[in-house]
Amino acid sequence: MLVEAAARVLAEEGPAALTSRRLAAEVGSSTMAVFSRFQNMAEVRRAVREEGFARLDARLDTLPTMDDPVANLVATGVMYFAAGVANPHLYRAMFLDRPPQDDDLGAGTYQRLVALVRRCVIAGRFPAAQESLVSVWAAQLWSMRHGMVIMSVAELLPNEQARFVLDDMTLRLLIGYGDDPDQARRSIEHGNRAAAEGERP
Repeated sequence: MLVEAAARVLAEEGPAALTSRRLAAEVGSSTMAVFSRFQNMAEVRRAVREEGFARLDARLDTLPTMDDPVANLVATGVMYFAAGVANPHLYRAMFLDRPPQDDDLGAGTYQRLVALVRRCVIAGRFPAAQESLVSVWAAQLWSMRHGMVIMSVAELLPNEQARFVLDDMTLRLLIGYGDDPDQARRSIEHGNRAAAEGERP
């Protein structure tokens, strides 16, 4: 409850609004209850980010490793989008609240994406890739997905339109990385199906 309330305050009003008194009031408790769990507001903010990345990684963990590495790459993008849209306050707090310099909570999630891109390269789907481009392409894919989540949670684009744009941009990037257009389209369809299955209870 404290983490959810903190995420909501951070997302809607920013870090300056997050105090022990405000957090206690949000959950109908006392400041003593806040400090029995957290030493200070910096710990609260870190807990919000930890929870956000834990939920995101748990969602991505539901995806099986597919024979088609590009479909795997696509499916993670769909799941990433779904996680952000499902937890808008948490997502805003994770990415729009500046983390401390020593905060590397998103590193594991990013390295997962790097590994997926590298798997596509090894499989020959991105034939023109150099090793130095793998992390660059992972950053491009992440920024694309992040942008679509932000557009959606800010209500600048309806979810369905944002998902259409995500698929279209993904296709264009895959082709740009050297993938065959027809294979890329099939992988996007396969990845979307896999993600939808992973989202079912």
